[in-house]
Amino acid sequence: MLLAVDIGNTDTTLGVFEGEELRATWHMATGIHRMADEYAALLLNLLHHQGLDISEIKEIALCSVVPPLIATFDELCQRYFNLSPLVVGAGVKTGVRIRMDNPREVGADRIANAAAAHHLYGGPIIIADLGTATTFDTVSKEGDYLGGAIAPGIGTAAEALFTQAAMLPRVELTHPKRAIGTSTITAMQSGIVFGYVGLIEGIVARIQQELGERAKVVATGGFAELIARETAVIDVVNPDLTLIGLRLIYLLNKA
Repeated sequence: MLLAVDIGNTDTTLGVFEGEELRATWHMATGIHRMADEYAALLLNLLHHQGLDISEIKEIALCSVVPPLIATFDELCQRYFNLSPLVVGAGVKTGVRIRMDNPREVGADRIANAAAAHHLYGGPIIIADLGTATTFDTVSKEGDYLGGAIAPGIGTAAEALFTQAAMLPRVELTHPKRAIGTSTITAMQSGIVFGYVGLIEGIVARIQQELGERAKVVATGGFAELIARETAVIDVVNPDLTLIGLRLIYLLNKA
């Protein structure tokens, strides 16, 4: 079995693959000061709860946008699994040609998303990853990573309103019933959710125009389901895109 680990700024997502089947997935808060033993205690308990034995994990692949945690998880893998993880980064074969001015600027999670999306859906394709940041990644028919756009994440924007505006409360991000909110909370929910729907539709339209052809739009990340319910521009929601990409990249480097 292969353990895939996606270390994000806010959440860390883990998945166990048996062949192509994703047997289990888990989410835990990313803590930059958490030690390898602390992460191990959480992970081993999750494996046990799912009926999986640590000895069944034979391969590990990870990507991280939090550089200090790469060493933490490497220590975890070495100590508890006796394995060296494949870390997506410079020198690792990804199957994705990066057409950016500086390819090293592209986050490992975005490369994993591009590899998975092109494998699953072909191209051209636009990937909207709705997490701490809202990112748009564009992949050509041939599988080239062309670039994209980066905006503040939905949760990040909502938290900024709460912390920067004294009279505005922290609100649950949920489906707004109407665009015209009749309370501060419903007005904020409308503005944030429908505002991001507009942002996504607008950027996707501009990318489509620059491509000169229709591209399939795939959404992933923690807010993908919420936003996809409010717009027809998103064709597919795949919350496991990054984990699938990690598996594909691992197989490419194993061959």
